This record gives sequence, C-alpha cells and structure tokens, in this order.
Amino acid sequence: MDEPKQAGGSSKAAVKPALETQPVSSKAKAKALTIYIDGKYVPEAEAKISVFDHGLLYGDGVFEGIRFYNGRVFRLEEHLDRLWDSARSICLEIPIGAEEMTEALLETIRKNGLNEGYIRLIVTRGVGNLGLNPAQCKRPSVIIIATTIALYSKEVCETGLTVVTCATRRTNAAALNPAVKSLNYLNNVMARIEANLAGADEALMLNDAGNVAECTADNVFIVKRGQIFTPPIAAGALRGITRSVVFDIAAELDLKLTETDITRHDVFVADECFLTGTAAELIPVIKADGRTLGSGKPGPIYTRMIGRFRELTRATGTPIFA
Repeated sequence: MDEPKQAGGSSKAAVKPALETQPVSSKAKAKALTIYIDGKYVPEAEAKISVFDHGLLYGDGVFEGIRFYNGRVFRLEEHLDRLWDSARSICLEIPIGAEEMTEALLETIRKNGLNEGYIRLIVTRGVGNLGLNPAQCKRPSVIIIATTIALYSKEVCETGLTVVTCATRRTNAAALNPAVKSLNYLNNVMARIEANLAGADEALMLNDAGNVAECTADNVFIVKRGQIFTPPIAAGALRGITRSVVFDIAAELDLKLTETDITRHDVFVADECFLTGTAAELIPVIKADGRTLGSGKPGPIYTRMIGRFRELTRATGTPIFA
C-alpha cells in the first residue's frame, strides 16, 4: 500500500511517504481504531497476533483491500468471492462463512464511525510452530481493519503519475499464481523499491515473456486511437475488482476494450495510459521511462471513465448502516 515519492533525482534523496503513511496528527490520534480479530472487536492498542502466526512467519495467508463510499461498501460481493478463491487455491479454510464475514466487516466500519474509507480484510493460516508445515496451524485467524486512506495527493491525481519499468519480473504462474492475493507481496515490494530508487511514482512489471503484466499494486490500461487495451489475466495481471468496473464502464460508454499482450513500446506510443486498483481507484499516467505519453495530461477517455466511476461509487454498494 505504501506509495512513497522521492524528492530529487539521486537515489540517496529523501523519500516522501504517501499520504496514508505520513505521521498522524495528535488530533487524529485522539480516536483509536477498533479492530476485528477472530470474533472480537478490540482497541487498536490491544490488536495483536502471535509471533508464531504463519501469516507473519511465512506470508501464509490471503487478503482483500475494499473501499466504501457514502455509506456503502463498493463491490463487496466480488471482493469476498476473490478472497474465498484465493483461500481455496492455497488450501486455506476460512473459519467463518460469507454472511458472518459480511456482518463483521460492516460492524467494524460502524464501530469506527466511518462513512467513507478503506477496509483491509486478512485471513492468516494461524498459529503454528517454527516449522513450515501448515498442518501445524490449527485455526486460521480473521482480521478486519477499517480506516481512511489517501493513496496519492490530489495534485498527482489531477496531473498524473510517472512510471518506470523495473527489472523485477512478475511472479510466474507456475511458481505462485498472481491470481492468489496472498500475504506474500515481496515480489511487488521489490518492484516498488526500484520505483523509489528511480524517483518514479510506480513501476511497470513485466512477465517472463517481456510483456506488461501490471504495476506493483495496479492494473494497467492504455488507449490508442480511441480503443482501450489491457493485459489479459494470463499475462500475470491480478483479476482486479476495479479492473472489472472499467470493463463495465467501457461497455456502458460504448468504448471498445480489448485484452491483449502489451509491450513497453505499446505503452510509450499510447495516446493515454491509466492504472486501476481498489486503493488507487483510476489514476492517469503521463510519463513512462522518461517518455511523455500522449499530450502529457490526463486524456479524454480517462476523464470520462473516472467521472462515471465516481458516480458508481457514490450510488452503489452494500449499505453499511441499513
């Protein structure tokens, strides 16, 4: 989730953290968060897990990032479906059902008095021993955090991001399928470090074939001659929830959207480029590997897309306070 920005061109320059990682003011600290852990709602100071939890020891678990707007959780059912798919893929049995999970998530938001914000939903393998064998973990743990988030500054959202292609390749599906949204995000973290060192806002990650897979936490879209293109899931892209919203909006606006392999060249010569993700929402890219994309400003198709996206997030979703 961290999206630091680097001041200056040197790799030794100070790094400015993203908005949500900056120090919290004393006023904001006055109200501590309430966290859900395994059926209990506890103050954040008491929200603890064991040092023997395999989620901590081995990144053994799955998670979802979920947004809520205007008193509604956006695309909750899709997020829970993906969580269960990820868990099933790694043979992790979620200890509560979808209905109970939904109520726990909504109640966590209510207890924190939030109308808009971000949910981090985590399922770990649970407490085991220092051995790798997950059979030693008797019961998975469920953790739900509800808070506010601002991944990028308003200025960056309006002017656009710069991206660089990183040397770290996206994990091959034969090793760890990127479709599994697991707690092991080291592949993405290493790419994020490369972006930091290059003074860029994000990093393009390529697959073993040299085609664009995704960014460190976002799906990639480009626009050429009025048509939208995005890498297929088979290229190593996460089946993003916001990605699917873009498909819906494109159909609604009668815009042609095609899943196809995308090369760095395709990005460089695109008329527009934008990224999508639950935390990032839709955000334009104006420069890639030092090359200005299109006009160097957010393009008309992106502008239509983000406008409709805002409408959907304000008017649709699972009611929190119903």
